Amino acid sequence: MARAFTTKSVEAVKPEQNRRELPDPALAGLYLVVQPSGAKSWALRYRFAGRPKKLTLGKWPIMGVADARAAASEAIETLEHGNDPSAAKKLAKAARIEAQLSERDKVKTFLEQYTKRHLSKLRSGGEVKRRLETEFLPYYGDHDIHDVTKRDILELLEKIADSGRTTTANRMRLYLSGFFNWCLERDSITISPVQGVKPVAKEKSRDRVLNDDEIRWFWKACKRAEYPWRQAGQTLLLTGQRLNEVLGMTDDELHGDAWHLSAQRTKNGREHMVPLSQAARDVLSNVERIDSPSRLLFTTTGRTPVSGHFKARNRLSRFMAEIAEEETGEAVEISHWTFHDLRRTAATSMARLGIPVRVTEAVLNHASGTGGGIVAVYQRHDFADEKRQALEAWAGFVLALVESGADNMVQIGREQL
Repeated sequence: MARAFTTKSVEAVKPEQNRRELPDPALAGLYLVVQPSGAKSWALRYRFAGRPKKLTLGKWPIMGVADARAAASEAIETLEHGNDPSAAKKLAKAARIEAQLSERDKVKTFLEQYTKRHLSKLRSGGEVKRRLETEFLPYYGDHDIHDVTKRDILELLEKIADSGRTTTANRMRLYLSGFFNWCLERDSITISPVQGVKPVAKEKSRDRVLNDDEIRWFWKACKRAEYPWRQAGQTLLLTGQRLNEVLGMTDDELHGDAWHLSAQRTKNGREHMVPLSQAARDVLSNVERIDSPSRLLFTTTGRTPVSGHFKARNRLSRFMAEIAEEETGEAVEISHWTFHDLRRTAATSMARLGIPVRVTEAVLNHASGTGGGIVAVYQRHDFADEKRQALEAWAGFVLALVESGADNMVQIGREQL
């Protein structure tokens, strides 16, 4: 009696001059096909509707002995239910191809390619990717790229603008235009749905600055928030740096009482040193680190900076209103603010503290204004000491507001800087 196939016995089968089919004694109908080249595969021979038929199951050694028997048994079960396993296999293959073609044309597939082949090479690519993934992908990610219309784009931008984010809506128009133009250049679409779409509204230069009460309420609101927005919010306020720069902070950038940003991490492409006040160092020391190669401080994944900025802002704003009502005994209406307004608030407050504009610009890493032009080229003084004094004064002002209101404002005379 012939022995059932084993891995060792199949490996031992040698090719001959002619193609051979060797039956598996363990399962009637299952054959090991051996080609003259030495290639081996599995096949099932059976009868359907009175006619002999053959079903190729898979190649050896990708499909082992046990897998071949399992596939053959499944095909035999299909046959026992009155169906042709070969026809079922063809239908399944056609369905897989159709599904693959469907996935290929989905918006999310194109966005993955756009990120890999284009955005990854741009300094601003990370921000564009984040915006497209948070504002566009949730609504149209599973749509066929050819089905997205101009009306879809208009409704999306109007929805963003109606939420009070006119600037974001206009930026999204530019981001979407870039994305669909890229698809157009690759001959993946015949027309961009963003073509002819105008900005949803005229942008106004923002001048929103939090007043002293709002600064105090914001600080207290951060204390009610959970990681990482508790420490991230306070760090934004104390340092006056940009949102993406703060959220991308890593332990490798922190050196004692200073935070060093490389040129690749700043908007203007210039290295930047931010002195950390004692208050800022206290905040950062309370950040619970997540063990990850990125060494990011503000992250929930360990791989990328925290996202969900809009929801976080809304949550902090709600906490501010609650705290304001607790302090005053009545409902207080707080005007809309953004995280970037914290940066403007820090700059404005430094002016109130008597800090020269050129020092404030150095703190903010501005390449324009009094530090721009020929001054930026020839004046290499980095104002390290002055920046440190300014940020310590600003931190002292914030903590004084939190502890006892605005009466304890710390003044620094211009002659000291």
